[in-house]
Amino acid sequence: MTDRLTTFRRGPYTFDVLDAGPPDGEPVVLLHGFPQRASSWDLVAPLLHDRGFRTIAPDQRGYSPGARPTRRREYAQAELVADVLAMLDAAGIGDAHIVGHDWGAAVAWTLAAHHPDRVRTLTALSVPHPGAFVQAMPRGQVLRSWYMLAFQIPALPEKALGRLMTTRPDFGAQMGLPEPFASRVTTEIAEYGALPGALGWYRAMFIPDKRSAPRRVQVPTTYLWGDRDIALGRAGARLSSGWVDAPYEFLILPGADHWLPEARPAEVAAAIVARIDAAGDR
Repeated sequence: MTDRLTTFRRGPYTFDVLDAGPPDGEPVVLLHGFPQRASSWDLVAPLLHDRGFRTIAPDQRGYSPGARPTRRREYAQAELVADVLAMLDAAGIGDAHIVGHDWGAAVAWTLAAHHPDRVRTLTALSVPHPGAFVQAMPRGQVLRSWYMLAFQIPALPEKALGRLMTTRPDFGAQMGLPEPFASRVTTEIAEYGALPGALGWYRAMFIPDKRSAPRRVQVPTTYLWGDRDIALGRAGARLSSGWVDAPYEFLILPGADHWLPEARPAEVAAAIVARIDAAGDR
């Protein structure tokens, strides 16, 4: 019987974890994005449990109350990847199937590229490979990513977004999140105190860090992208294939926007299972 992981530590920080499904099932790590927490996988995880998988979903750095550093360099990609590795170590897991959405996808891509020995398969949702994301900037992505520059302003984004999240009941819905996830943004992000740390991910992205420089991925990979995603364009989605030297599948979900785990859980779960099965891991 495998012990459940409810928290893990890395250095001075303690992270909260949702560990569910068959305890001895193959482990699938689920990495959330912005502004989300582990609960963003609430509809996907049970579908994986039904197929015999164990899911491990952390509240990542900046979101867990015990892991909210204030310096932006502590949110560098290498630190976020190291958090996931520490979680696997705490769970006694050598390697796992890695799934990430939004910023969680960026962490998943980087983890797979730099630590392929810890990744059985990769399923990335919405956000393309970091190298493809950079390549896509002059091809229209920069216009979609204007808010990333706005988030570099000190203090103001926390105040503005925090006020919107707490005073506008429809804030999550305006972002495109379906219920019940839309209504949770106020309590799970703003009132929970996670917003400053969440913005730290954006503020660290322009700090040069050779530890997480874009590399080619050499593990079996599936990339899902919704063709109505207003934040991530087609250029980066198409370019991601050039960064994978392994079996690769690019799945376009027609009519889907950015919030794939919440809005299209059955298709997300099916893609994860299909990637694992195709890799011959079961």
